[in-house]
Amino acid sequence: MPMSRDEMNRALKARFVPALRQLGFKGALPHFRRLRDDRVDLLTVQFDRHGGGFVVELSQCGAEGITTHWGKFISANTVTAHDLHPSQRHRLGSPGPNIDHWFRFDDGTLPRAVADSLCTHIDEAERWWASH
Repeated sequence: MPMSRDEMNRALKARFVPALRQLGFKGALPHFRRLRDDRVDLLTVQFDRHGGGFVVELSQCGAEGITTHWGKFISANTVTAHDLHPSQRHRLGSPGPNIDHWFRFDDGTLPRAVADSLCTHIDEAERWWASH
């Protein structure tokens, strides 16, 4: 039987969010940010509107925040990965640019196992932020 989004959220809060906190991230599901001297590292969890899966998008911006192409300023304390253009984001677990990767929990995989799997991608996220 497929697991619910509520169960997945509970597993993420119990397993993934503490791992982010250890790395200095602030925020709450679905948006997290880590303020650095020279940049802001961003992570957003986006659930499939039809249920059963989610993507984790990484991005980053300058330490001051961003100004959108239409002129709206978004501060470092409120910017999210979704505020940046898709070309400036990376989907965690994706093998390359413009390739989707979804974390699924509608296939019988327990939410805690999905959350644990997501935690194994933290090194990938750190490498991505360090290289951009």
